[in-house]
Amino acid sequence: MVKAILKEITLQKHYLSPQPLQSIYFGGGTPSLLSEEELSLILETVHHTFKVSQNAEITLEANPDDFQRIDLKKIRQLGINRLSIGIQSFYSPHLVFLNRQHDAAQARQAVKEAQSAGFDNLTIDLIYGIPADNHQIWQEDLLQALALEVSHISAYCLTIEEKTVFGKWVRQQRLIPAEEDFTLTQFKMLTHTLQNAGYEQYEISNFAKNKMYAQHNSNYWAQGEYLGIGPSAHSYSGLSRQFNVANNALYLRAIQKDEIPYTQEILTQKDKVNEYLMTQLRTQWGVNLLEIKQRFGYDLHALHLTLIQKLLKEKMLTENEHRIFLTEKGKFLADEISAQLFI
Repeated sequence: MVKAILKEITLQKHYLSPQPLQSIYFGGGTPSLLSEEELSLILETVHHTFKVSQNAEITLEANPDDFQRIDLKKIRQLGINRLSIGIQSFYSPHLVFLNRQHDAAQARQAVKEAQSAGFDNLTIDLIYGIPADNHQIWQEDLLQALALEVSHISAYCLTIEEKTVFGKWVRQQRLIPAEEDFTLTQFKMLTHTLQNAGYEQYEISNFAKNKMYAQHNSNYWAQGEYLGIGPSAHSYSGLSRQFNVANNALYLRAIQKDEIPYTQEILTQKDKVNEYLMTQLRTQWGVNLLEIKQRFGYDLHALHLTLIQKLLKEKMLTENEHRIFLTEKGKFLADEISAQLFI
């Protein structure tokens, strides 16, 4: 698989425009299973194939239980300068419920080990909206996260998809999802607690101290191009999206033939506007209506005047100098509001 990934990098050398890469991200599956030698090979190939900025953000996703096999000092020497640690919760029954392999002690220890190894750019993931009798567990999760003094926290609401184990449990009435009011309360607890602790909510689910924004995610929200490598990887050129085949065996066979096994979707102007709306509205910088008009030829304000006025009146949106922003109330319904504004 690593050999195939190296080969795909070279096959994709013309996909991106020539400016230096600002972000390299090892994620999507369990990249921490890669050895230091394999990570080094991939990074060497990326540097050989593309220009890479001296200040590029290079991230590795890892779970707390992975830290037993990771040599943090070695991966820092490779140039990896950011870790994304999937903690999810500090409450053991919730970790069991989420099918995580670590416990709360391992989660705290992983962060401390990373900090001791010199990683000052750390992000941890949390999940809220897990069914519970009250909000005490979530409040404790937040307090424990703050005690770790990391520069970035991402927090996501538990979603239950139909074709998952959780979806099956709901159908079997083994699981009763949390009510909307319950998750809304936890979302408000999240935003208020982190903001009071000095974190900036620069995107609905992402909070940073001292402007330590995730460059990888920020590029995605700003509609920047990106190249995904490996099975199931997604790429975006500004004109199209493409999706590598999800089957490992099919991927390997195609790469051996010097073929990239992908499906491509050419984006229309409407697609581009809708993607811009969906991503930018989630950020603290909001949607620039003037930019949409200049770049894409759509006067969103005129097209959706009645809807925008309604959302302003309902305090879902605010408006300032050709920009619309989600309010705290609107952030909880971001996907629904974006869909309403779609062309």
